[in-house]
Amino acid sequence: MVQTPARVLTIAGSDSGGGAGIQADLKTMLALGVHGMSVIAAVTAQNSLGVQGYWELPPEAVRAQYRSVVDDIGVQAVKTGMLASPVLVETVAELLATQKAAVVVDPVSVSKHGDALLAEEALDAVRGKLLPTATVVTPNLFEVQQLTGLEVREEADMRKAAEAVLAFGPEWVLVKGGHLKGEAADLLFDGSREHWFRSDRFDNRHTHGTGCTLASAIASYLALGRDVPRAVGAAKEYVTGAIREGFPLGAGIGPVDHGWRFRA
Repeated sequence: MVQTPARVLTIAGSDSGGGAGIQADLKTMLALGVHGMSVIAAVTAQNSLGVQGYWELPPEAVRAQYRSVVDDIGVQAVKTGMLASPVLVETVAELLATQKAAVVVDPVSVSKHGDALLAEEALDAVRGKLLPTATVVTPNLFEVQQLTGLEVREEADMRKAAEAVLAFGPEWVLVKGGHLKGEAADLLFDGSREHWFRSDRFDNRHTHGTGCTLASAIASYLALGRDVPRAVGAAKEYVTGAIREGFPLGAGIGPVDHGWRFRA
């Protein structure tokens, strides 16, 4: 008898270039053996050179997509990405507050190219409503600074940054140190337990979609039954390989390779 795979839902923006957002999430989920489903919160016009524009979906469309999936198919984990506006952040937070699946929040605010993907006025809703729903939140150093006002200049600053993000209510915080010099070191912290995940740094500029891919991989491994530290460790291994195998696409920054294990 064929068994139904673990199910993971992504709530995020669509990347027309296929390297990040909903597209990266679904590719990651397929690569890791779970069934990926989607709630599209916004549509971007995006390529290797940047984001040329984005359009939010109305809250009722986001709510209807979510209810359609969750009420019939069910989920073991949810991942959120680009939510764009205060009303969409609030809508998604309200939906997530009523369900029991693991939630991975990627607090997306800018693209790899520096284009804004979250309205400044939405930050309060992220802090006060979305982060309290999270099993794991995965900010990079720029997002840490936006959320807390703290600037992480070296690895020693990451514990304080994690504590500041944790104060908003998530169960775990994964502070991503990929923009620091040296090893690519990430800190996972829940207020008492501290786990460090390290990997080599690769001389490869084609890293579009890294954050989306990591968060989706964590959600996938949580859906498969791993606890948070083991899910993060496995996701870190997967995304490290994807970064290593990132490939040129278009005239700008290419994507990580979500299918690298198929060709390893």
